[in-house]
Amino acid sequence: MARVLAVVPDLMLGSRVSTSLRASGHEVDQVGSIDPAALEDIDLVVADLDAVPPEELAGAGRPVIGFYQHTDVETKRRADGAGLAYAVPRSRMVRELPELAERALED
Repeated sequence: MARVLAVVPDLMLGSRVSTSLRASGHEVDQVGSIDPAALEDIDLVVADLDAVPPEELAGAGRPVIGFYQHTDVETKRRADGAGLAYAVPRSRMVRELPELAERALED
């Protein structure tokens, strides 16, 4: 079981993220914005890249799964450049979050 920080300001999407991760056995803290103090004792960060710039997450010291709107190629480019573990479209994140989390935690 991992401790996951879900930075998802959208309450409906945040609920889906939390439910999916909890069903996979993880402990989830959901927040609307990132605070460096919130990263203590966290194993993985899942973040909406519309809410948090990828560059800000790169220094988190933990694996990060960032998600973005599928049409936003600039955010994808920035996330890849920042070195996030995974930067995926929102729809893929919703479908594959438990698997993405396991892969990110194994790396």
